[in-house]
Amino acid sequence: MSDHDGQAGRGTRTADTPPRSASRTATAAEREKARGVRRMKAIAAAFLGAATVVFLLSRWAEARGAGAWSGYVQAAAEAGMVGAIADWFAVTALFRRPLGLPIPHTAIIPTRKDALGDSLGEFVGDNFLSEAVVRKRLAHVDLVRRFGGWLSEPRHAERVTEEVSALARAALTILRDEDVQSVFGHAITRRVSARQVAQPIGALLGRVVADGGHHGLVDLVIDKAYAWLVDNREAVLRVVSEESPDWSPKFLDRTVANRVHRELVRFAADVRDDPDHAARQAVDAFLADTAEDMQRDPRMIAQIEALRDRTLAHPQVQELIASVWAAARAMLVEATEDPSSELRARATAAIRSFGTRLAEDPRMRAKAEKWLADGAAYIVTTYQTEITALITDTVRAWDPAETSRKIELHVGRDLQFIRINGTVVGSLVGLLIYTIGRLF
Repeated sequence: MSDHDGQAGRGTRTADTPPRSASRTATAAEREKARGVRRMKAIAAAFLGAATVVFLLSRWAEARGAGAWSGYVQAAAEAGMVGAIADWFAVTALFRRPLGLPIPHTAIIPTRKDALGDSLGEFVGDNFLSEAVVRKRLAHVDLVRRFGGWLSEPRHAERVTEEVSALARAALTILRDEDVQSVFGHAITRRVSARQVAQPIGALLGRVVADGGHHGLVDLVIDKAYAWLVDNREAVLRVVSEESPDWSPKFLDRTVANRVHRELVRFAADVRDDPDHAARQAVDAFLADTAEDMQRDPRMIAQIEALRDRTLAHPQVQELIASVWAAARAMLVEATEDPSSELRARATAAIRSFGTRLAEDPRMRAKAEKWLADGAAYIVTTYQTEITALITDTVRAWDPAETSRKIELHVGRDLQFIRINGTVVGSLVGLLIYTIGRLF
């Protein structure tokens, strides 16, 4: 019996010969595995050859009048030959038809590939993708605590930060600024337009007036007004003179203008220096009434909401909103690229803190374990059919000859030990049977 394991028939191949349907070149790993299969086949064939040689020599010795020992050796060698050939047939029948003969129930993998794929998918679904199995496995591996301990180490937290930063930069690079700015602008406009602004602003203004928080602004305005009146006397005189009648004498216009200017300066000074001035009280009353109207008066509320919408619709406001994205994007890209940036430092610290809590806080760990178990259970119960279909459909799509070749590459070397064991065990059993027969 040769080492080719039934390759004498038409269309048979060695384990390292790709099928005629395969167009790709075998990888280095596949070539190495093929060499291992060939080597083990040669060893198994050598065991068969050795048993055959021993059998022939023992028969020759018996014919030449050798002692009783030749019978024992002949029985052992004969049984070893039978065991080796039987196991060769069994191993070869998995991948091809032995000697190319159309023997039933041979070439099991090529002919039963689809059924094997269905069985594999069903096996995986029943034994790996059931809710009970997933929950039990997660409960025993203590995944959350181990993951928390891993995250709490500085180098691991920095690695996670680096990977997240890379993903963020990739996402920011892929996104088109025009699209994001449009969505960003519409989102802000829609959100602001949907909110009532008059009443909150009125309530805020009412609290400011009640607390006297506006007095500083009033002081500033009065100071600026007084300083402007003092520094711009000629401008005031010119305005007053221009508003006088044409028939009025010029000297009279000048006198009236000077008087108006002095009164304005005096009034501004009085308001500036007197905290209880009537003008200040009038401003307080006006602001208080305005705050009340903004909260109660439907007409005032409608006017403010309309002003809000007109302001948001203004092109320059929309450009300003859109520019926020460009600034935020540039800031994020710069922060994620710089390992020493404040953003990455804070992210690393947050990741380490989260990992420490997962590892040391029993309550948080219990919650995380429950979320993980519930999520995994939901996935396997909801998508079990799709996951197993991926297995079965993938196996169905494989070429039968290519499938047989791949499987033989992975397990063929180990299967040759069956042939070796068949030779050795067969010899021992044959010797035992012959010995018992001689004894009894």
